[in-house]
Amino acid sequence: MKVLLIGSGGREHALAWKIAQSPRLTRLYAAPGNPGIAEEATLVALDTDNHSDVVAFCLKEAIDFVVVGPEGPLVAGLADVLRAAGIAVFGPSAAAAQLEGSKGFTKDLCARYAIPTGAYGRFTDAETAKAYVRAEGAPIVIKADGLAAGKGVTVAMELDEALAAIDDCFDGAFGAAGAEVVVEAYLDGEEASFFCLSDGKTALALASAQDHKRVGDGDTGPNTGGMGAYSPAPVMTPEMTERTMKEIIEPTMRGMAESGHAFSGVFFAGLMITAKGPELIEYNVRFGDPECQVLMMRMKSDLLPLLHAAATGTLAGMYAEWRDETALTVVMASKGYPGAYDKNTPIAALPDASAGTKVFHAGTAMKDGGLVATGGRVLNVTAIGESASAAKALAYAAVDGVSWDNGFYRHDIGWRAVAREKA
Repeated sequence: MKVLLIGSGGREHALAWKIAQSPRLTRLYAAPGNPGIAEEATLVALDTDNHSDVVAFCLKEAIDFVVVGPEGPLVAGLADVLRAAGIAVFGPSAAAAQLEGSKGFTKDLCARYAIPTGAYGRFTDAETAKAYVRAEGAPIVIKADGLAAGKGVTVAMELDEALAAIDDCFDGAFGAAGAEVVVEAYLDGEEASFFCLSDGKTALALASAQDHKRVGDGDTGPNTGGMGAYSPAPVMTPEMTERTMKEIIEPTMRGMAESGHAFSGVFFAGLMITAKGPELIEYNVRFGDPECQVLMMRMKSDLLPLLHAAATGTLAGMYAEWRDETALTVVMASKGYPGAYDKNTPIAALPDASAGTKVFHAGTAMKDGGLVATGGRVLNVTAIGESASAAKALAYAAVDGVSWDNGFYRHDIGWRAVAREKA
């Protein structure tokens, strides 16, 4: 198979690294890619927002299969354009991608199909939203309805914080994503990320992970796109996984099919495990970032045929094998993130490669022959070990091998799993 991978982040580097190991692969291209992905694939200078250019490249190079990494192109309908041109593509249609593109769409689907989730309201003006919040009280969750790169969510513990978050959304802090606001009940419990492939008819459970959204140690500071993750998440027991499939994933698949938007791709269910069981916080329609990095470290199966089966309606009878060990990734970010940060700061050195560790590039570029940081989240320093504690030790030892003056990171990734091991 000749494959084109769309994207340029840490998730896409992890996917490229795993796809490149497949005996089914003849050639891997990536657009636009990054210096890490360049070690696994031929980079292509394609404007992925220009869908006709992507199709023209696929036809010219006889691409058999396209894997779309990020959510933006999916919500914008890239998968639809490729399918119309007869090209197999991993990722949902624009209509099905509303599961991530509109939080209100997902909440309405949950209400219609009795999928467990927090109570909510949808609002298109600040005053009505504020009246709802004052009536409900804090803690409460304020979300920009559309895509906001992981930053449009405020978990407000105080009423004033919730009211300010509503103003931020309607004052344009998140652009068009904040034109509508979803206000949700605060769910108390432990978060988990759950991944499941779907071909529209069949669901194949993959694995779980736990992300660390807050920028600072001890889960302090503002929300980010994710400062680290580990897999598996101990809170996702076999019983909890079975309930998630039955109570959340399966009714979602049925609901999407019945609405004429059968879902093909990966469900990334953000869950809160409460006293009642698994409840849906939100859906994403692509692999998580940085969760994908730890999933790929643990996956024993060949990824490529699984993705292709999801894309072509042939997932029935497929299965995925996983390593029993724990994988853990530490995000190294530019100082100032998730706010303003300097770009093009030099990364002087990366750690030597070893069997149990891998540095995935997220926001990097080559400039004047040297590696520089161009993004907020820049490197995903990843390791696999016999336990969460072992994986954490390996990952942080590799972090010590990075020479980058403008970088920072959390020191406590995996703390819940480590605490469980010591209990």
